[in-house]
Amino acid sequence: MNPWIEAARPRTLPLALSCILMGCFLAAASGTFSWPVALLSVLTTIILQVLSNFVNDYGDAVNGKDTALRQGPKRAVHSGEISSSSMLKAIVVFAALALISGVLLLTIALRNAPANAFWVFLGIGIACIIAAITYTAGKRPYGYVGLGDLSVLIFFGWVGVLGSSYLHTHIWDWGLLLPASSCGLFAVGVLNINNIRDIESDKATGKNSIPVRLGREKAVRYHWAILITGMLCVLIYTILHFSHYTSLIFLFSFPLFIKNGLAISRLTKASELDPYLKQMALSTLLFVILFGIGIVL
Repeated sequence: MNPWIEAARPRTLPLALSCILMGCFLAAASGTFSWPVALLSVLTTIILQVLSNFVNDYGDAVNGKDTALRQGPKRAVHSGEISSSSMLKAIVVFAALALISGVLLLTIALRNAPANAFWVFLGIGIACIIAAITYTAGKRPYGYVGLGDLSVLIFFGWVGVLGSSYLHTHIWDWGLLLPASSCGLFAVGVLNINNIRDIESDKATGKNSIPVRLGREKAVRYHWAILITGMLCVLIYTILHFSHYTSLIFLFSFPLFIKNGLAISRLTKASELDPYLKQMALSTLLFVILFGIGIVL
């Protein structure tokens, strides 16, 4: 089971859960929260994240993007620990599980919502599955042309937060785009560190991530822009909805983002950069938890 656990990349799960937790906290702060909806949202998100990681492992291997030049953790298909056919079967299974879990979630969450809400969310769910699969798989993977950052912002930010909040409240609150953007931008930050780490191998294999297109120096500036914009979005939201000082406790997470930016600016070796992927993901989760505690208290 070890190769499968490694291919599932458990360290990416805190990041995937952050947007769902943010949506749940926002719903709870508005006085509407459902444990079954929250738990099924978490389950569906975990399945989608594992699906995305399996596809990434499979797609990079069959498309020749995993080579000896790659500096990150080894991939199961490329190393031969899992065959491409077995991984493809696992992708199909997890895509089906994501669809089943998602439909169950929508059936429970939207039973008293407007009639068309179920079909809208079903379409969004299918789009999530397609986005996870086509990131590195298929004839024209969008992750290889620098569109991964936009996809992460949309699905780990806007869709994750606004969608999970609506499943509880049945209300669209476009003001939530601000904290949703913070979640999404911090998730983009994790992807950007990954792409800065792999910039040389990606360049050699034709994987045109944003750091490959910008070059390392500008990619670091881009990283700072991501971090600062993410912090500004939640600050603006808090100022606009300020009620008590406990809502500011998320500020204790900001030094961790600053530390991350300084590390990415200073470090150049892949082995030195890799730990900051986990640090950024866990910092995002801590930020969400502190923000949630602050608005719920």
